[in-house]
Amino acid sequence: MQLQPLVHFTRRIHGFSLVEIMVGMVIGMLGLVIMMQVFSLSESQKRATTGGGDALSNGSIALYGLQRDVRQAGFGTSDPKLVGCTVTLRTGVALANFAPLSINPVKADGSALFTGQDANTDTLLVVYGNSNGSPQGDAITTQPASAGTATLPDIYATATPTSFTAGDLIIATPQNRATPCNLSVTGVASIGVGNTANVIVTAGTGVANMTNGTLFNLGQSPKIAAYAVRGGNLTLCNYMANDCSLAANNGNTAIWVPIANNIVSLKALYGRDTTTPMDGIVDAYSTTAPASVCDWVKISAVRLALVARNPTLEKTAVTSAAALAWDGDTASNASAVAGNNIDLSADANWQNYRYRVLQTVVPLRNLVWQGVQTGC
Repeated sequence: MQLQPLVHFTRRIHGFSLVEIMVGMVIGMLGLVIMMQVFSLSESQKRATTGGGDALSNGSIALYGLQRDVRQAGFGTSDPKLVGCTVTLRTGVALANFAPLSINPVKADGSALFTGQDANTDTLLVVYGNSNGSPQGDAITTQPASAGTATLPDIYATATPTSFTAGDLIIATPQNRATPCNLSVTGVASIGVGNTANVIVTAGTGVANMTNGTLFNLGQSPKIAAYAVRGGNLTLCNYMANDCSLAANNGNTAIWVPIANNIVSLKALYGRDTTTPMDGIVDAYSTTAPASVCDWVKISAVRLALVARNPTLEKTAVTSAAALAWDGDTASNASAVAGNNIDLSADANWQNYRYRVLQTVVPLRNLVWQGVQTGC
């Protein structure tokens, strides 16, 4: 038997050389780098897409809730006898320029009612009742002479027995609107029958000299809601339970309750009828607050915009302009307001987020249903 040369046996069993191993490692590393780059790009696009969807969903839900409240604004509180008055809700808590909806409301001295909201954002105050009675109020037929003292409750005789129940909150207005107009909210202590035509409403505390006036029923759970953007969240404060105007309450999330996160701006405009006499049609949008009863009754809509932010902080700048356009500040819109941009520049990282602007026009139907007012 002839043996094979040793050199041939050695060639069959030797492995990869160092050079071959290094070349293979380089090729593998290049492949791994490419795969990681593709994965990173895919994940980045996925986060941008899902984050944009989250912002759209979050903003839509927030705007829907806000819009639903605004649609209710003025139920039982939009009569010209009430709007523009100073209404005391309870001891130490009063609202100047009482109205169905107020944009950036102010105190009696003209200072801002709310403080502490995010810079360049608007605040809203929405008011409506939930009574079973007429939103135009009930006529006060008589008022006993013994009522209206400091120690006795006030008693009003009204013509609609089913409009009031014990525990309702009411506002009595005189026959002729006073100047200045100062009113108070009081509770119904009891209901009694005076005669076949009238029901006796006994209030816990009321106002005298209201014969031939009007008794407005707000119901047992009226809503006076303040909306503001604080810390990148849309927050809600219940004015019936808390004094939302106190600066000491600004940071209290139990009072200013976050209802939607990553909402970075709220903008609003009054839709007003500028025709004289009024015709009930919105002619222009404005940031100017109404200054008279006629100004208030001419507000029949509100334009709203919410800006929702993608929660993902991008590594690079993805938004180039801090001033976002919307229908309330567009040169091509004849009813726009110059300089009323959505301004995000107060946030140090505004360029590293993506945003969605959601907007709508909401009719104030309870003001519209008041109809055209004589003299306006």
